[in-house]
Amino acid sequence: MGSLQELPISDAYVFTPTLHGDERGAFLEWYKADLFAREIGHPLNLAQANCSISRRGVLRGVHYADVPVGQAKYVTCLTGSALDVIVDLRVGSPTFGRWEVVELDETTRKGVYLAEGLGHAFLATSDQVTCVYLCSEPYRPAKEHGVDPLDPELGIAWPEGVEPVLSPKDAEAPSLAEALSLGLLPDYGECLAYYAKLRSS
Repeated sequence: MGSLQELPISDAYVFTPTLHGDERGAFLEWYKADLFAREIGHPLNLAQANCSISRRGVLRGVHYADVPVGQAKYVTCLTGSALDVIVDLRVGSPTFGRWEVVELDETTRKGVYLAEGLGHAFLATSDQVTCVYLCSEPYRPAKEHGVDPLDPELGIAWPEGVEPVLSPKDAEAPSLAEALSLGLLPDYGECLAYYAKLRSS
């Protein structure tokens, strides 16, 4: 069935599936609604599914959405490999400004779940990478934001020797300090209240 383990940043998890392989190939259950609901405390509402295809060096993120409603994500890598990064952007959180890296690839088939209010980014580390996302809410451009993934104060440890390729929007994203001063970041208390609402419903 696989296992779901919470990361040092609360409300972020890594899923390690059980792989069944033989001479034909492999089979796995890459998402289990009952397991996620039991561990997270509520079902993951599926409102949108995204597929991202990137070449080596493409860096997407750090992206997040206003809470409420926010957008929880479950991300896995179908082909290639990527460094997936979760950033705690929730102002007032004990781990505010911290980040965690999980390697996603076509061998381990791991996946990452991150709750509303957490920031997400990934760096493509193979020639071509296909990642898919299950999203709890649809994309709402007016509610979506970003933080500079290369912000030295944030200090994400991207691999040396890789020249990141960013979209114009991501390249112009504010630093963590700028986003904080502009009042753009989610509030930890509001996130906790929203999680509690999801669990109670």
